[in-house]
Amino acid sequence: MEVMNKKKVNSSRKMKGGMITMPFIFANEICEKLAVVGFGTNMVIYLTNELHLPLTKAANTLTNFGGTASLTPLIGAFIADTFAGRFWTITVASIIYQIGMIILTLSAILPQLRPPSCKDDEYCKEANSSQLAILYVSLLLTAFGSGGIRPCVVAFGADQFDENDPNQKTQTWKFFNWYYFSMGFSMLVAVTVIVYIQDNIGWGIGFGVPTIAMLISIVAFIFGYPLYRNLDPAGSPFTRLVQVCVAAYKKRKLDMVNDTNLLYQNQELDADISTAGNLVHTKQMKFLDKAAIVTEEDNPKSPNLWRLNTVHRVEELKSIIRMGPIWASGIILITAYAQQHTFSVQQAKTMDRHLINSFEIPAASMTVFTLTTMLCTVAFYDRVFVPIARKFTGLERGISFLSRMGIGFFISVLATLVAGFIEVKRKNVASSYGLVDKPKSIVPISVFWLVPQYCLHGIAEAFMSIGHLEFFYDQAPESMKSTATALFWTSISAGNYLSTFLVTLVHKFTSGPRRTNWLPDNNLNKGRLEYFYWLITILQVVNLIYYLFCARLYTFKPIQMDKTEDLETKKDGIELVNNV
Repeated sequence: MEVMNKKKVNSSRKMKGGMITMPFIFANEICEKLAVVGFGTNMVIYLTNELHLPLTKAANTLTNFGGTASLTPLIGAFIADTFAGRFWTITVASIIYQIGMIILTLSAILPQLRPPSCKDDEYCKEANSSQLAILYVSLLLTAFGSGGIRPCVVAFGADQFDENDPNQKTQTWKFFNWYYFSMGFSMLVAVTVIVYIQDNIGWGIGFGVPTIAMLISIVAFIFGYPLYRNLDPAGSPFTRLVQVCVAAYKKRKLDMVNDTNLLYQNQELDADISTAGNLVHTKQMKFLDKAAIVTEEDNPKSPNLWRLNTVHRVEELKSIIRMGPIWASGIILITAYAQQHTFSVQQAKTMDRHLINSFEIPAASMTVFTLTTMLCTVAFYDRVFVPIARKFTGLERGISFLSRMGIGFFISVLATLVAGFIEVKRKNVASSYGLVDKPKSIVPISVFWLVPQYCLHGIAEAFMSIGHLEFFYDQAPESMKSTATALFWTSISAGNYLSTFLVTLVHKFTSGPRRTNWLPDNNLNKGRLEYFYWLITILQVVNLIYYLFCARLYTFKPIQMDKTEDLETKKDGIELVNNV
């Protein structure tokens, strides 16, 4: 009778999900990203012009907020994977985010919640502690809301395709491409329409539109509930990882068994965390294998998981550890990318932004070139590059995600290298027109000189970020998909925090009466921003070498599955050796 009930449950799950759910998930993602980017893109202008914060303080506030918003996904992933499930985690987190957006919008509308406005030649009073407190509370709420949305939306969308169905599994990598494409499209609207409203109509309306968009995203997501394929949470993944560590430590003095087939396996115990197949034993990190050695004190039929664990659970921990070095390699790229929303915006603000005599491009809208390039690259990659590459590699995805990430890293190096030379050009023009001591004056050089660095960042993101995200989802243990996606966001968090650390360090050690401050608060014309860009370039070159070394040694997640899928996994490994 139980078997029949399980079959009914499984058949009902198979009837749900698939491409029919994508409009609801993408509608949620488009509106949510419109809200997030509509808030974040122009925020440095809001903080400096409306709250009158110094440039370095405003830049660090944004990168700290971005870092926190990318760190909270660990909490959201834990909640989703442990007991709440992805649907309810996304729903509740979206409501929390909505509250934060309402507070920030009200602070932009009500005059008493921000300092009085001032003209260019007047002293501008900085926002007081209570006004800053309202700002920080709203940003904190949006950060916690992001923590539930970011790790779950991608995993929830991928969940709609059954990994046990060969026809649906091949659509997963396409989902990642088009997920990122829809996200990029909404970001494109945000950096054009929303930023234009903020600069030319008002911050209240400019923040109000994303707030309404967020409300629409919540309604659209909930509306699709009957169609979703909802997977039950498999319990705390962190507890299982700790149990393996404790069990291995308790048995550290035992000799390793010669035959790995003697290690403990229990498919019934692992049934809920291995529906797509059991992980196969690997030779790396043999000290952890001791957690699966059966002793006389152990009861295999009803094991104490703090003393005895299955091979599958040991391999879960190994998979996470193996992903660590690849995870770390993505940090510095985010540090480079973060400058587009801080110093690059300030660069654009000092340049001639007229498209025609009567229309001026908002400084924050320059990221439209990043997004447009990213969208075009994603479409080109999916429609042209993959079919051609597939003929040579035999892989459904064209090239491995590790190869894709490596290409992105290299292009990101070029982006910051070019950015430094363009800043030299901008300052030379400022010097030739006698504008070095006039930070408020517009330097007579077209803002389109910044386009190359923005476009290179867009191409790099299309390769590296999507590849990074695909890597985490594909290589993570089955029961840790949300947690793995959270790792993607924690690399973004670490990248933003590293940016804050570098900006603070450079600002501190290059300032002084006899030094030229690389990153001055009030006058970029007197700074050495190009040195800062080239410092990041050097760090990226070192990081690229580190990544190639890690990718060369990386072992793909081994899983026991049917022959066709097993062959594809082997092909992925061969592709890595040949192309990384």
